[in-house]
Amino acid sequence: MILLFCGLSGAGKTTLAQNVANELTGLAIRTEIIDGDEYRNEICRDLGFSKADRCENIRRLGFIASRFSAHGIVTIVSAINPYDEMRRELAEKYGHVNIVYIDCPINKLINRDTKGLYKKAFLPDGHHDKLTNLTGVNAQFDVPYKPDLYINTNESTIQQSTSSLLYFILNNLHPVEKAQHKVSDRI
Repeated sequence: MILLFCGLSGAGKTTLAQNVANELTGLAIRTEIIDGDEYRNEICRDLGFSKADRCENIRRLGFIASRFSAHGIVTIVSAINPYDEMRRELAEKYGHVNIVYIDCPINKLINRDTKGLYKKAFLPDGHHDKLTNLTGVNAQFDVPYKPDLYINTNESTIQQSTSSLLYFILNNLHPVEKAQHKVSDRI
């Protein structure tokens, strides 16, 4: 199973991925998180933030996810993943891909601004620190039309969001994955 997260910076993707991975590990379900920031710093550092580079980044993450998933590992791709065309491409190319939209209103994200990105994006034009390609502010983000799971981290607590995702995963594991992990008696 591949869980293809998408959502703006600060929406809670990394936190949610880590929380549900901990829950799954506690149930003896093998899990791997492919964190967009981490992988961009390690294996995708040759890519910038143009649309073409962002698409290539997601293609690479999707390929890596497919290798883990092929071995029965529940794989979470935790990335902004801004383009609907890329999400559809991965869903068509690899088996058992589920799109999970992690949503939060922009005004809440601006208040959270854990990385200082929104502050930089709203600097005046011409400012030397201005961020000109922040997804959802001054770069494109395609809201998923029909995600497999929708989680609004402004309306739900971290624990509620984690529980929703965990429930979704346990109820959507492929029968072979259920057998591998002996999950059927735990649902």
